[in-house]
Amino acid sequence: MRIVHRSYAKTYCRYLLLMLAVFVLLACNTHENQLTEREAMVSARESELVTLFAEMIEQKKLLEKDDSNDLPDTMKNSAEKTCSCDSDLDAETVKEPSNIAETKTLLGGIENAFLDPPGMEFSARIDTGAQTSSLNALDIIEFERDGKPFVKFSLIHPLTGDKLELTRRLRRHVRIKGRGSRESHRRPVVRIRVMLADIDEQINFTLEDRSRFKHQVLIGRNLLQDLAIVDVSKKNVATPKTENPDTTSEIK
Repeated sequence: MRIVHRSYAKTYCRYLLLMLAVFVLLACNTHENQLTEREAMVSARESELVTLFAEMIEQKKLLEKDDSNDLPDTMKNSAEKTCSCDSDLDAETVKEPSNIAETKTLLGGIENAFLDPPGMEFSARIDTGAQTSSLNALDIIEFERDGKPFVKFSLIHPLTGDKLELTRRLRRHVRIKGRGSRESHRRPVVRIRVMLADIDEQINFTLEDRSRFKHQVLIGRNLLQDLAIVDVSKKNVATPKTENPDTTSEIK
């Protein structure tokens, strides 16, 4: 009986071990199946996300395209100009100074300027350092006519050396400081027409005794500014006039 019982017990134990092994295998298979299912779900979600991301990018491109099409033409043109390449900008920068130079008259340090009145040419010094032009004037006398201020003065004829008497409206006075400790001088200002190359302007002249200077006329920045470029190393580069223009007899 004991032998039968031991045999039965061994068989029962083997059966239990076999069942346990089956359960363990089933559990492992179940776990593996769950992992496989989860991996499949993750892969499916990743595919969905990639597809969604691609759709979002496509939608963004379409929206940007629609926005650019809706812009007015003026804004499109300004955008195109703003995005122009650096080479175009450099070319414009290089061209600009030459264009400005072409619009101005080239003058030397000494030129012949036609003054009206008296209706003749004078040798003039072109001085970019002087703010106002000045004129050699002798025998200056200020007076009134019909309640208005006038000034009478004399110029030296550039060819004969004779005195030419002129009368002009007195525009104002300027005070010129003397050199060193000398007192300042109050000088009258008149308007005279100047023709120099292709420049024809009415400008202010300060009347002063320029007998100590070689040139009776000094042309300053009140005529040169925005109209001329001066090369002091040259003389008489302006195109000479073939005939004197009509002079004006009216006193201004």
